[in-house]
Amino acid sequence: MHIHRYERAWLYASLALVGIFFLAIFVAAVAGSIQLPSPQGEVNPNDLSGTDFAKPGVRELSPGNYEAYLVGQAWTWTPNEIRIPEGSNLKIYLTSGDVQHGFKVLGTIMNVMVIPGQVSLVEHEFDRPGEYLWVCHEFCGLNHQNMSGKIIVEPVNETTAALAGEEEQS
Repeated sequence: MHIHRYERAWLYASLALVGIFFLAIFVAAVAGSIQLPSPQGEVNPNDLSGTDFAKPGVRELSPGNYEAYLVGQAWTWTPNEIRIPEGSNLKIYLTSGDVQHGFKVLGTIMNVMVIPGQVSLVEHEFDRPGEYLWVCHEFCGLNHQNMSGKIIVEPVNETTAALAGEEEQS
């Protein structure tokens, strides 16, 4: 079968564009360290007692390293506010007690689906003080628009840093 040279040129150009597209997606994923989320575990969404989600909140693991456990349920997050000092690394473990929710912290790359019975994990280092709003980005019912919270990154002043340095030397 004979293909006209212009048709062949357009065919090759189209295939080249598809190849460039897939190469661009691959490079962006590798350069941006994009990883697909995977479940960190499973819990019974009807009974969170006996798990770390029974008492949701923030825990300091070591200086500058924190973990938080959040439960999404019926248009609210428990807790709905997290406070950490600037320069801290924060791991957030999430689960849902009722329906599927979304968790997106604006101004960061923290974005994950929160599914009942599944434990999701997001992590970020907060280098700048300020308030970081998180929202539910998956429609979860009538008051979905009110399902938000915030991470408050408090500035470390020089006096606090100096006192911490003195305590370490003692």
